[in-house]
Amino acid sequence: MSGLLGKKIGMTSIFGNDGEIIPVTVIEAGPCRVVTIKTVKKDGYDAVQLGYGSRKEKNVTKPVAGQYKKNQLPYSSVLKEFRDVELADYKIGDEIKADFFKEGDLIKIKGRSKGKGFQGVMKRHGFSGVGGTTHGQSDRLRAPGSIGSSSYPSRVFKGMRMAGRMGYDNITVANLKVVKVDAEQNLIMVKGAIPGPKSSIVELLKK
Repeated sequence: MSGLLGKKIGMTSIFGNDGEIIPVTVIEAGPCRVVTIKTVKKDGYDAVQLGYGSRKEKNVTKPVAGQYKKNQLPYSSVLKEFRDVELADYKIGDEIKADFFKEGDLIKIKGRSKGKGFQGVMKRHGFSGVGGTTHGQSDRLRAPGSIGSSSYPSRVFKGMRMAGRMGYDNITVANLKVVKVDAEQNLIMVKGAIPGPKSSIVELLKK
């Protein structure tokens, strides 16, 4: 297996063996259940589909619900396929837990950054604003300024930095070190920060 799914719990700090304070992110890594095994012969590629979390049957589409009923599995809130897997090592219904990782492992984490909604150019791009409050410009402090000439090019160039939706982007952080693994509670602690707000779903990948 190349990875599994988890939930960001939050950040804290722990002491290392030499007394150093290490900032860590606590992640609930699994348990993930093998929901489907895809093969080249049937699906055109090899992959293992993992399910994480739980949800009610009324919130699951009929085709997906049928898939769970066929395999007699509880409904998962998140499904994700992982490739580069030895299919012979897994069967439907297997559980993969936090002990999939070991202390000292370097992993890659994928997640969605915090959504910040519609933001102006000062917050979104770091603009300094237009002038000061003098000369009657009391309402122009956070304005973007000119975006082009009316005579040429008579249009706004693509990529012009303007106000707009900010955040909620796919972010990948590599080379995060697993500092501690609590197999009983399915928790792992990685050094540093990871993308997304608390309780957001993240993808944990072995390097």
